[in-house]
Amino acid sequence: MSNLFQLDRKLKTRRQFIQWGLLAGGLSIAALKLNPRQAQAANPVRIPPIPKIDNTWDLSFDPMSILRDFNYGTLKEEDGRTVREFEVVAHSTPLQLNLAITFISWNLNDRVPGPTLRATEGDRVRIIFHNEEGHSHSMHFHGTHPVEMDGVKSVRRGKTTIYEFDAEPYGVHPYHCHVAPVTRHVGKGLYGLFIVDPPEGRPEADEMVMVMGAYDLDSDGKNELYAFNGIPNYYRDRPIPIYQNQLVRLYILNMIEFDPAITFHIHANMFQVYRTGRSLDPSEESDVITMGTAERHILEFAYKYPGKYMFHPHQDYIAEHGCIGFFDVIPEEE
Repeated sequence: MSNLFQLDRKLKTRRQFIQWGLLAGGLSIAALKLNPRQAQAANPVRIPPIPKIDNTWDLSFDPMSILRDFNYGTLKEEDGRTVREFEVVAHSTPLQLNLAITFISWNLNDRVPGPTLRATEGDRVRIIFHNEEGHSHSMHFHGTHPVEMDGVKSVRRGKTTIYEFDAEPYGVHPYHCHVAPVTRHVGKGLYGLFIVDPPEGRPEADEMVMVMGAYDLDSDGKNELYAFNGIPNYYRDRPIPIYQNQLVRLYILNMIEFDPAITFHIHANMFQVYRTGRSLDPSEESDVITMGTAERHILEFAYKYPGKYMFHPHQDYIAEHGCIGFFDVIPEEE
């Protein structure tokens, strides 16, 4: 009887092992189906055409174009080494925030946020900065560089300076004016994003940039309007087209002064979080993330179902005052 018992026990154990293996395999397959990177592997990247700018009011830039506008600079060969050269100009420009409010922005290359500069880790980058605005300004880059390139020295009106350093480490880095009072200079629009890609790159995706900013209209140290990529409510009234089941890689940066922390939330979906863009593997999955000023991440997601899905900070006041939008998920067959 003892031998029969042992045989029966072995058979049960084997059956359980097979069942567990099948279950694990099923979970793995399910995980692959839910992983946007895996789902994307079998499909080429598709990016919808950019809708034509709506000239309801006069804008010097198109926030819809800013989403996917990456400035790789001009490549030059010098002493056997490639230099990636960028040119950035500070201006003072009226910015029409809505039909009723015009704000005098201090900006870079006539847009808020400034240009999204992009390089690969190890590239030599040269930023030629011209200050044509009436106040002294500078460009301070996050990341690693010599102290001489730290951008804390003022560049007076009509002057030019050059920042040159190796792009490192890979990740997502903000840049901004560092002339006091910094809150005022940043709040007026002097900020942008510097993306440093890892040498091996990342999987192909529909890549876009969203920089969260705010406007203190009466200089009382409190923000009255908020925006993604410069213009309040722009993506609420003009949803961002993306394709169903298409991997989206969102480079998101919080440059809102005065508010200590901001959240970012997408509806009806989850995203993979790559904190500060400093990893090739996600650190977590969520549908909401909290960021202090100058904090930034890479978020990856894909929408399973077509339709219009909202995104916004989960501070309702901030969302209701301009920082809100929609993704318009287009069916795959279109």
